[in-house]
Amino acid sequence: QVQVVESGGGLVQPGGSLRLSCAASGSIFSIGGMGWYRQAPGKQRELVASATSGGKTKYADAVKGRFTISRDNAKNTAYLQMNSLKPEDTAVYYCKANDVEVYGWDNRLYDYWGQGTEVIVSS
Repeated sequence: QVQVVESGGGLVQPGGSLRLSCAASGSIFSIGGMGWYRQAPGKQRELVASATSGGKTKYADAVKGRFTISRDNAKNTAYLQMNSLKPEDTAVYYCKANDVEVYGWDNRLYDYWGQGTEVIVSS
């Protein structure tokens, strides 16, 4: 079993910045992809940013140019630097880690979710 824990959320004024952290621990084989998702009240959960262990990243259009995802593979940790925050960024942010068990002939994939950290952007 792998545990995923997010931290770094809080209250920030519009235009401000926050840095979220996500740490995966436990019986890890090899963390492949890690991603940040968010869910606002009354809305569906959406992908914010993702990164592979090799450094390839993807971003939602709404956060491009403002958010940056990074990885520390040695610590099984992902970060989300959020700049120029807007009220519409208010949501609970969740981290997902993809664990990869490598066999000689195939792979087995496992997804693990954190419990979320709340971000509120308000004056």
